[in-house]
Amino acid sequence: MKEIITTSDAPGAIGPYSQGVKANGFVFVSGQLPIDPATGDFPSGGIEEQTKQSLENITAILRRVGCGLQDVVKTTVFLSDMKDFTAMNKVYAAYFHEDCPGRSAVQVAQLPKNAMVEIEAIACISD
Repeated sequence: MKEIITTSDAPGAIGPYSQGVKANGFVFVSGQLPIDPATGDFPSGGIEEQTKQSLENITAILRRVGCGLQDVVKTTVFLSDMKDFTAMNKVYAAYFHEDCPGRSAVQVAQLPKNAMVEIEAIACISD
């Protein structure tokens, strides 16, 4: 059985998908653009601020079902330019500093709304 996750603490979906789905002991968080849910805009600044906002959005969605970043087992980071990898990693490491999840990081041709980063996550619901 699956449960659709919705929270006003993260930006709404910009297409036909859910913010997240809880199913069979896992939480699947859709790719999060760096949209501030309060303003609907990207944060000012560069890749650091955008990475932080994407991770804050993931945190809000996980919190809705009683999970946190410590429950994340896999992330995928999509970058519009791989030259931002080191700066993204610095922010990412501040959120995942112990028992880091598995991760892939790839460069894509373009992200929605010309974002610099988008991050998706899979979490395991704690027993």
